[in-house]
Amino acid sequence: MQDINLQLPHILDQIIASLPFLKAELALAVAFLGSIVATLFLDKHWKYCSFVVTVLGIVVSFLCVTSQYEQSQQGIFGMLTVDNFSVFARGIQLVALLFSVVFVQQHFQHKKLDKKLGDAYSILLTAGLGLNILTMTTNWLMAFIAIETVSISSYVLVGFFSESKKQSEAAMKYVLFGSVSAAVMLYGLSLLYGFTGNLDFTAFEHIQGLIEAPKILLTVALLFMFAGIGFKLSFVPFHVWSPDVYEGAPTPITAFLSTVPKVGVLVLLARLFEEWTSSSFYFSELVLILISVAAIVTMLAGNLIALRQTNIKRMMAYSSIGHTGFLLMAIVGNLASEPQVLLYYIAVYTLMNLGVFGFIDVLERRIGSVQLEDYKGLGKNYPLLFSAFTVLGISLVGLPPTAGFVGKLFVFTSIFDLFQFNNNPYYLILLITGALTSVISLFYYFKIPLFAFLRKGEEKETSSVADTKVVYVLSIILGIAILMLGIFPGILLSLFK
Repeated sequence: MQDINLQLPHILDQIIASLPFLKAELALAVAFLGSIVATLFLDKHWKYCSFVVTVLGIVVSFLCVTSQYEQSQQGIFGMLTVDNFSVFARGIQLVALLFSVVFVQQHFQHKKLDKKLGDAYSILLTAGLGLNILTMTTNWLMAFIAIETVSISSYVLVGFFSESKKQSEAAMKYVLFGSVSAAVMLYGLSLLYGFTGNLDFTAFEHIQGLIEAPKILLTVALLFMFAGIGFKLSFVPFHVWSPDVYEGAPTPITAFLSTVPKVGVLVLLARLFEEWTSSSFYFSELVLILISVAAIVTMLAGNLIALRQTNIKRMMAYSSIGHTGFLLMAIVGNLASEPQVLLYYIAVYTLMNLGVFGFIDVLERRIGSVQLEDYKGLGKNYPLLFSAFTVLGISLVGLPPTAGFVGKLFVFTSIFDLFQFNNNPYYLILLITGALTSVISLFYYFKIPLFAFLRKGEEKETSSVADTKVVYVLSIILGIAILMLGIFPGILLSLFK
C-alpha cells in the first residue's frame, strides 16, 4: 500500500503531462458530455442542439489533430504515440465520422422515434474516441480497450434503431459474434503476455519473448489474437455477421460500420505487421502467411458471393468483405512502399463507401426499397444520382480515371516490387487474386447502371423527399471527389507525405 502511495504522484504527473497531446481526444470527450447534456435539457427547446454540439466537437477534434502534424511524442507511459501516421489516420476517421453523423441526422430527423436521436450522436462520438486511441497505440491492453469501446458502440448503434424482428436479430447476431471474438482475442493476448512479459508489441522484450516462445502455443495465441481483429475487419472466416448486420441496420449506420471502424483497426494491423515482419524468425513468417491467406480467401469469397445478391445493401456487404481482403493486401504491400500508399487507399475506400451508402439511403427513402430489381428504369428519373453512383462503382472496381484505379495500381505495384525482391509465391498469388477479383467485381457493380439505364421498369411512384437533399448533395460531392482524386492523385499523396 505504501508503494502505491509513493507511485501515485508520479502516475498523476505522467497523465497530466500527457494531456496536451490528447487534446483531439479530449475534444471528443467534451463533445460526448455536451451531447448528453444537450439531449437531456436543450433539444426540447431546439431539436438540433445535440447535433450541432456533436458536429462542433468533431470539427474541433479535427483541427486539434491537424495541429499535431510533424510532431512525434509519446504519453501515458509510452502506451500512446503521436506521429504523422496517426495524424492522417485520425483525420480520415474524423471526416468519415462527420459524414456518418450528418447521414444519421438526415435519415431520422423527420421520423417518429421512441428514443432520442442525441443518444446516437453520443454513441458515435464514443466510437470515434476509441478509434482515435486505436490509431495511436502499440500497447495490447490499450488496443483491446479501444477495440471494445468501438465494438460496444457499434452493437448499441445497430440495436438502437431496430424496428423489426429482422433488425433485432441482426443486432443480436452482431453482439454474440462480437462477444465470442473479444473473449478469444483476450485469451490470445493473455498468452502473448505470458510469453513476453510485455504488452508493447514494438518493444525488444516483446519480440524476444515471441522468438523464444514454443511454436505451437505461439501459433495458437496468434490465431486467437487475429480472431478479434478479423471480427472488426470482417475478413474470412470472421465475416459471417456482416451481411445480416449491414442489411438489417439502418443505412446510415451501415455506412458507418463499413468505413470508420475499419480505419483504426487497419492502422493497428499495419503497425503490428511492420514490426513483426521486420524480424526473420518463425512468428514473422507466420504473420505474413496468416494475413496473405486471409487476404486471398477474403477477396475470393466476398466478390464471388456478391455476384448472387439481389439486395443492394447485402451486395455491398460482400463487396466490403472483398475490399477488406484488398486492404489486407495493401498492408502487405506497405512493406515495399511509403505509408502514403496505404493511407491513400484507406482514404479512397472510405470516401467510396460513404458515397455509395449515401446514394442507397437516398433511393431507399425515395422508392422505399433496396432491391436491385426496383432500380429498373430509375436512371431517367435520377440521371445525376445514378451517374455519380456509376462513377463510384467504377472506382470500387478499380477502373480509370477514378481514385480507386490509382489506389489499386499503387497496391499492385508494391506487391510486385516485393515479389521481384524475394520471389515469395504468396506475393504472386496475391497479385493474381487481386486482379481476378477486380474483374469479378465488375459484373456486380455494373448491375446498378444496367438496371437503372438499360432495363425498363414498371412506372412507380417516386418521392423527391426534401430531407434527402443534404445526403444527395454530399454523395454527389463524394463522387466528384473520387473522380478528381483519380485525375489528380497528387492532392492526397502530397498531403500524406
